[in-house]
Amino acid sequence: MEIESCGICAADPKIYYGNAYFAQVAYNNAPIVAGHEFMGRVAKLGPGAAAKYGLKEGDRAIAENIVPCGECYWCKRGQYNLCDPHAVFGIVEYNGGWAHHMLYPQNSLVHKVPENVSWADAAVIEPLACALHGVNRARIQFGQTVVVMGCGPIGLFMLQGAKLKNPRQVIAVDLDDHRLEVARDLGADMTVNPSKEDAVAKVKAVTEDGIGCDVVLEAAGSNKSVRSAIDMLRRGGRLMEFSVFAEEVALDWSIISDIKELEIIGGHLGFHTYKPAIDFMARGLITSRGIASEPYPLQDFKKAIDISKGAKHGSIKVLMRPS
Repeated sequence: MEIESCGICAADPKIYYGNAYFAQVAYNNAPIVAGHEFMGRVAKLGPGAAAKYGLKEGDRAIAENIVPCGECYWCKRGQYNLCDPHAVFGIVEYNGGWAHHMLYPQNSLVHKVPENVSWADAAVIEPLACALHGVNRARIQFGQTVVVMGCGPIGLFMLQGAKLKNPRQVIAVDLDDHRLEVARDLGADMTVNPSKEDAVAKVKAVTEDGIGCDVVLEAAGSNKSVRSAIDMLRRGGRLMEFSVFAEEVALDWSIISDIKELEIIGGHLGFHTYKPAIDFMARGLITSRGIASEPYPLQDFKKAIDISKGAKHGSIKVLMRPS
């Protein structure tokens, strides 16, 4: 594959600076080319690949971020995103997309990307697919109040995916006013900055009888965010946790059990959501507008990592181009 674009995930600065559990996983597999967010054009096809994937040289194609083994307990149950060897591009076993060219190995889950999908939209299919998996896991119903905690790339794509489920309202919560402005542009019915107002009180105020929201999609990855999510949920509510944390989070679990009987659901990678992600982008139902940055040259990856880590210059999703 000739790489057309590659993105910086929130996990990448943590790996680079050694601030998360999977940093050690990546170090144990070094040397390895980084990058599990990428988009490429077919430079050459292996035996049988053209028929298997419906591709020809020059086509755009994306591989899912995990290469499932097909043999472990989870793969045999169809839960390929939980594959035991867990070969993730740029972290475990296979070189990633921060390069001019990369190989999609034999067991890759490869999808063709139409030419009518803009460069910026195509570049963020991977985080969109992850966000859509989180939305599916949250089991959002008609008429519910949904809160998205954290308006980074995953959160903003979750917001758009949640809107497609036709809830009563989607509320975006973030500490950055620029990100909240983007959230409003992408369809948030209400936005809250917890540094300026009581997020829990404001969310409860717009729910029936002040009972709290039905679902929280947590994509901020902070101790305070999780605590606020638990507090603003109604009894019997649902927390969908998608963040990767740099430190442990402590909670009073009595709130989850005896006091509110909450559902806590985790989300990991994408799971049968790449095709919907590509379809939604192609039909204009979801967009990268306001999320994707102008690309940095790949040789400036250190600068791009630091800009992504510090959310500098209003950046939300930092992209790079090898050319």
